[in-house]
Amino acid sequence: MENLTLFMTAAVIAGGGLYWFMCILGSAEQKGKRAADLSGGSISAEKVGDKYKQYWSFFLRPKEIDKPSQVPAFVDTFYNLVTDIYEWGWGQSFHFSPSIPGKSHAAATRLHEEFAVDLLRVGPGDKILDVGCGVGGPMRAIAARSGSNVVGITINEYQVGRARTHNKKAGLDSLCEVVCGDFLQMPFDGESFDGAYSIEATCHAPKLEDVYGEVYRVLKPGAMYVSYEWVTTGEYRSDDPEHVEIVQGIERGDALPGLRCFDEVAEIARKVGFEVVEEKDLARPPSGPWWARLKMGRIAYWRNHVVVSVLAKLGVAPEGVVEVHDMLYKTAGHLTRGGETGIFTPMYMILCRKPVKADD
Repeated sequence: MENLTLFMTAAVIAGGGLYWFMCILGSAEQKGKRAADLSGGSISAEKVGDKYKQYWSFFLRPKEIDKPSQVPAFVDTFYNLVTDIYEWGWGQSFHFSPSIPGKSHAAATRLHEEFAVDLLRVGPGDKILDVGCGVGGPMRAIAARSGSNVVGITINEYQVGRARTHNKKAGLDSLCEVVCGDFLQMPFDGESFDGAYSIEATCHAPKLEDVYGEVYRVLKPGAMYVSYEWVTTGEYRSDDPEHVEIVQGIERGDALPGLRCFDEVAEIARKVGFEVVEEKDLARPPSGPWWARLKMGRIAYWRNHVVVSVLAKLGVAPEGVVEVHDMLYKTAGHLTRGGETGIFTPMYMILCRKPVKADD
C-alpha cells in the first residue's frame, strides 16, 4: 500500500511538472508563449525538419551566402524556425543588453531600448521606423517611452502576427504598426520618417550599405538613425583558429551572411550619405558582460531542451524543433566565447544624421 501511495505521489508530481512546463511556463521575461505552443512559425509542422536541413545546408554552399537574392528567404526560414523558441526561452526582445548590477534582465533590456530612442530626439506625433522589429519587444518599449508612432518592418510574416497580438495586449496598437517586408527594399515613401533605429537586426543584411541606403531614403532631412550592430572587434584575429571557429559558429547559428568588422560601419554610413554623430561599443566597461545571461542560463537551457525533446516525442511540438533548439544551445556557447575573448560585440552603436538640404 505504501509503495502504491509512493508511486501515485511521484506520478502526480511528474505529471504536474510536465503540465507546468507545457502549459504554464512562458518566456523567461514575459509569458507570451507556452512550451505547448512551440511551432515552426509559418512552416507547417510536418515540414519543420526539412526546413531545418535546408537552412543548415545553406552553410554547406558558401557561394550561396554571397548572393544577396538568396539571403532574405534564408533569414525568413531561420525566424520561422526560432521565433517561438526565442520568445518562450528569452522574451519578446530578441537582443542582448549590458548587465546592470541590481537590475533584472528585463529591466536592463528595457533601459537598453530606451537609450536608443532617447538618442533620436523624438516625441509624441513623430513617426519612427523600427528596422527589423521581430515580435516587437523594443517597439513597445520605445513607443511607451517616447509617445511616438512606431512602424516596424520584419521579413517574417509569422512575426508580424505575433507582434500585432502583443501590441494589442499591451494597449499600444494605436502607436505601433507592423509591416511584413524586406528592409533592403522597404515599401515606404522617401522622407516619410522622423527617426529610425535598428537593434541587432541589420547583421542579416548581406551588404550593410543596402539597408543603410534604404533607411537614408525614408528619413526626413535632419532626422536621426541609431543602430546596434553585431561586429567583430579589434581583438579578432583571422589567423587564430579559435577566433575563426567562434565567428563561424555565431554566423551559422544566427542566420548571418557574414560578420563585419567594427571599423567598417561608420565608413559605410558615410558612403550612403549619413553624417556620423557618434560611434561606441556599448559592451565595453563599465558595462557589465552582456553574455552573462547566456552563461547563467545553462541549467535553463538543459531543462528546456529536455522539455522540447519530450514534447517532440509526444507529438505536441513538430519534428525538427529539437534540432533547432540544440543549434541555438550550441550558438549560445559561441556567443559566450565571443564575449569572453572580446572578439565580438552585439551592440556596436552608431548614431547618424541625414543632412539637411542646403535650400532648407
